Amino acid sequence: MSLTLSPALVGIVAVVVFVAGAVNGVAGFGFALVGTMALATTVDPAVAVVFMILPILSVNLSLVGDLSAPQLRSCGRRFAPLMGAALVGTVVGLVALDVVPEAPLRVGLGAVSLAFVVSAQETVSVPGLERAGEGCFVESAPAMVAVGGVSGLLFGGTNVGVQLIAYLRSCELSHGLFIGVVAMVFLGLNGVRVLAAGALGLYPDVTVVLASVGAAVPAVAGVAAGKRLRGAVGERQRRTAVLALLAVIGVRLVLGGLGVA
Repeated sequence: MSLTLSPALVGIVAVVVFVAGAVNGVAGFGFALVGTMALATTVDPAVAVVFMILPILSVNLSLVGDLSAPQLRSCGRRFAPLMGAALVGTVVGLVALDVVPEAPLRVGLGAVSLAFVVSAQETVSVPGLERAGEGCFVESAPAMVAVGGVSGLLFGGTNVGVQLIAYLRSCELSHGLFIGVVAMVFLGLNGVRVLAAGALGLYPDVTVVLASVGAAVPAVAGVAAGKRLRGAVGERQRRTAVLALLAVIGVRLVLGGLGVA
């Protein structure tokens, strides 16, 4: 894995993380998904995944403040099995990241993005999707361990934690509490991922690490901008905008991985 940071690329990264942060600030999720997928259309997907870890950590840190101390303790106990299993899966996913070729990884990221769009859209009914959700998204320790392990594996290798988000959405949390709990879960995961990525030598060089740290600034600024817009944007508008963006990025990733674009 390698990355040459030209002035043009630095500008692209700043715009990508700011927009991804704004999406996260409005919708409560989407920073890792939008940011990684968009960046992966420009650079090596494996580098994009690793590069985004520190900005994701900073965004989660800025959002977890939405939870009070009692809420943190209560939600920490409530979702402990989910977080524990996800941590294990995340490390395994990171280990696998360095051995997957670029083209298949690019196609895989695009496919995951498009799969999320299909599962999250509400216009067309997808046969079997609701039944699968009812069977898997049960708030019990075994279900949390299963969802957490699989989701952590995917998140570790792609920065995509849509299963975790979908599971937490099924737990009947208010929108504000949902945002805080998502931030709490991913804050823990990304704290471990920073250490694991460093130990596994996944950062190409010190310059990339410093650039990743610097990307946290526009990321947090984007979140702040998104928070200001949150009350003015309805749920339907949030969903439509995020899914449209991910659909475009997903198609571009798949075509790029296949050598079509």
